[in-house]
Amino acid sequence: MGSPLISVTDLRESLGEVTVLDVRYRMGGAGGVSEFSAGHVPGAVYVDLDTALASPPGAGGRHPLPDPAVFEAAMRAAGVRNDRPVVVYDDWSGLAAGRAWWLLRYHGHPDVRVLDGAWPAWRAAGGAVQAVAVAPEPGDFTSRPGGMPVVEADGVLGVPVVVDARAPERYRGETEPIDPVAGHIPGAVNVPTPTNLAADGRFRTADQLRALYAAAGVTGDEEVAVYCGSGVTAVHDIIALEVAGIPAALYPGSWSGWITDPARPVATG
Repeated sequence: MGSPLISVTDLRESLGEVTVLDVRYRMGGAGGVSEFSAGHVPGAVYVDLDTALASPPGAGGRHPLPDPAVFEAAMRAAGVRNDRPVVVYDDWSGLAAGRAWWLLRYHGHPDVRVLDGAWPAWRAAGGAVQAVAVAPEPGDFTSRPGGMPVVEADGVLGVPVVVDARAPERYRGETEPIDPVAGHIPGAVNVPTPTNLAADGRFRTADQLRALYAAAGVTGDEEVAVYCGSGVTAVHDIIALEVAGIPAALYPGSWSGWITDPARPVATG
């Protein structure tokens, strides 16, 4: 597996040879189908995060992993094939597209990449825009769960290095705009997702990311797990770590799942 990222230039040269998924989304807001309808990368198919990339909220948090059969059906409907590369993008710095990237990797797809710089980079580079949605030919994607490491709630405290990808004030427990309890998992270090990006909205270089994470004590010498609020944006840190050459597991339930059991410890500060 090569880089988890693809540049605008490389995607432009690959159109027609890859399956492109548009995963525009805003946490707590409406899906991005209206933005997709107004204009998208030519040939792209819209994928709704809440219905295709997550199960209903519950004990597993606000965005539990989707049932494998549901995910397989959604990817087939989007035209995803086992033998054809997939590129995913959004207009949210890769925070939503990363969820599709991780799920496809987890379910066994061998070639998935996130558009570096997302939709703004495509537009800024003069990428072609299509406003008409085209029904894709159904794909043959087969779900084979287990392709990416996962840690569940009962194992999180045993992971040597746990990364919290949320904003610093949420990590510290100073504010919590979404979940009913503020704070973080004891022992976790904080590397907020925006710090993964350079000023132009693209991911930092591998050397820069290694230095960023090393400053937080994440060197790759020990097992790493990442969480966020609901298991979606944490993947942004996992992508950054993969660019840096550091494998990391996802805690899918993340903070919203952790706090469903009041017996689990909470730290602040």
